[in-house]
Amino acid sequence: MTRTPVKNISVTICYEGKVHEIKTYTNEYRSLMMLIYDQIYPEGFGDCLGMGKCGTCLVEIISSIHEPSYYERNEEMTLLRTGVSGKEVHLSCQIMIDESIDGIKVNML
Repeated sequence: MTRTPVKNISVTICYEGKVHEIKTYTNEYRSLMMLIYDQIYPEGFGDCLGMGKCGTCLVEIISSIHEPSYYERNEEMTLLRTGVSGKEVHLSCQIMIDESIDGIKVNML
């Protein structure tokens, strides 16, 4: 059996004036929200635990080499309901942890 080598994924998260450099890999976490929840644990973050309904896991993508992969669940309606807009604003629960986010830098809103 041939094993695919694990590729490290680097993620930079800006939160409350601090920069968090986190290393992960595909499938270690389901979404960027779960990585932030587990590694930084901000209070009141990710209340719906990834369903894309609450809007408490908003991030702004500051820079990214590739277009991240997204889940197609509730994001558009939740962003409309919260009144937050912008091309680079997303629910972190809808951003998959895969190689497309390697090198991404986000600001938690």
